[in-house]
Amino acid sequence: MAVGFTRDGAVNEQIDATLEDAIAQIRAQQSHGQSAQFCIDCDEPIPTARRRALPGVQRCLACQALADEQVRRHSLYNRRGSKDSQLR
Repeated sequence: MAVGFTRDGAVNEQIDATLEDAIAQIRAQQSHGQSAQFCIDCDEPIPTARRRALPGVQRCLACQALADEQVRRHSLYNRRGSKDSQLR
């Protein structure tokens, strides 16, 4: 069967590689070490449950959501133009 210029499974390998890269990037961004008692942005206390669940956390939930939104807005990755989004 003719498959064009790529071998069988090449698209799936590309998707898997993209996911692995995204997971590695997220793991590298995760904080490690001792959690802060107070948020570095608003100085509000960080709840004990959050500090236990996420070792090394530095922001309260509200400030972390804002920081994540800023990162998402300024991302250089074009999700609409990616082959991954076209396959869904």
